[in-house]
Amino acid sequence: NSSESHNCAKSILTSDRLQIVVTLSEFFNETWEAANCANCLKNSSEGLSNSTEEFLDLFNKSLTCFEHNLQGQAIDLSPNNYTEVCKNCNETYTRLNDLYNHLQRMNRQGGESAHSAHLCIDVEDAMNITRKLWSRTFNCSLPCSDTVPVIAVSSFILFLPIVFYLSSFLHSKQKKRILILPKRIQSNANLVNIQEKYS
Repeated sequence: NSSESHNCAKSILTSDRLQIVVTLSEFFNETWEAANCANCLKNSSEGLSNSTEEFLDLFNKSLTCFEHNLQGQAIDLSPNNYTEVCKNCNETYTRLNDLYNHLQRMNRQGGESAHSAHLCIDVEDAMNITRKLWSRTFNCSLPCSDTVPVIAVSSFILFLPIVFYLSSFLHSKQKKRILILPKRIQSNANLVNIQEKYS
């Protein structure tokens, strides 16, 4: 019914006691908003944004790489030995992780979807699954790129007290204590004897 009259909407949407159509509509709208679904779409909501498609493509490649390298290993492999997966899938996982971080930065600035909030739930769940597989299941790790700056700053902080005390020692004026010997008359045994006689 294309009629927009109030009576028509009331009779169709709120005619039953549960108002099931209104309740379902509100539920789906709230779910859509809570999941940030609009952040995966283009501005006109005609389809997935280019960045979302690129991410999902890399996500599928990562899962395919994990599966392919697991099939090549022995069945009785110990659960902590997944060196082939870590070695062969490192590049794909790194690209996926970098893209995810880039999408997060873009989204905070209002990227393709023009909605600034979290990424959509599909992208976040996909990255969570991949990170869980990579770190917990396969025990793989990425080399930390911040290692050199952290070591440099830590070393600088550790050497600060040494530098402080050295500069304090070298730049302070040390007062040298000069002992002045008193000029006293040397006591004589004879004088002591004389004093004893008179007392």
